[in-house]
Amino acid sequence: MTTTPKRAVRDVSQSRVFQMLARSGYAVNGLLHVLIGGIAIGIALRGGQGGEADQSGALQGLSDTPGGLVVLWISVVGLFALGLWEVAQVILATDPDAKKKWGKRAKEAGKAVVYLVLGSTALVFALGGSSDSSENSKSASATALATPGGVFLLVAVGLAVVGFGIGFISIGIRRTFRKLITTPAGAAGRAVTVLGVVGYIAQGVALAVVGVLFVVAAVTYDAEKAAGLDGALKSLTDLPFGIVVLVAVGVGLIFYGVFLGARARLARL
Repeated sequence: MTTTPKRAVRDVSQSRVFQMLARSGYAVNGLLHVLIGGIAIGIALRGGQGGEADQSGALQGLSDTPGGLVVLWISVVGLFALGLWEVAQVILATDPDAKKKWGKRAKEAGKAVVYLVLGSTALVFALGGSSDSSENSKSASATALATPGGVFLLVAVGLAVVGFGIGFISIGIRRTFRKLITTPAGAAGRAVTVLGVVGYIAQGVALAVVGVLFVVAAVTYDAEKAAGLDGALKSLTDLPFGIVVLVAVGVGLIFYGVFLGARARLARL
């Protein structure tokens, strides 16, 4: 029987080794969120000062620790594997309704981009280089603002990120993340649910603030405002009770990271 490209993709995506590598991507992403949450809490306790509370800061922290290089290479493999698994889901997406099918493909494609970009960033650190997510965000925003229609593009990006943030908050409140995992019974299941609820809401808040800053950067024509996740978290300290809010978000991101660690084992692939 002739093997079609789509069948070949399905066979690879269902292989035990490939799924094991993809699961490790969730664990790596979870570790990064735990580190980002810890950095955020440290920034709050230092009154808004400290390291970079984003993926670059977390990866830099890993590279500075004993054995960090090994963890970085594991991160590269896991994140790329998870990104490629999402690419496979784009190809394999099915639904009788064409609009829903393309909606699924767009959703999975977005996830694939996130994991592949994160894997590329991890690769830079594994090879001895460095990257600054905040500066990259500002640079991209400055480039957009310098082009015709760039203000509208930046506003659109900001609103899209806000939408993703609201989506995460909704997933946490409605607990729909449980569709993505095989929830264990008893106390373990309740613990995973709590981690998911708190984690998704915290991640949603962080993303929403990132999106708002993109919109502010566009409206004020100031690319420095679009400082990515690090800038978004640090901006929380300017709010009333901002230190408390940032600590809460940091704890929530740690919860989200632990949830992703559990998802590495419980995910329905």
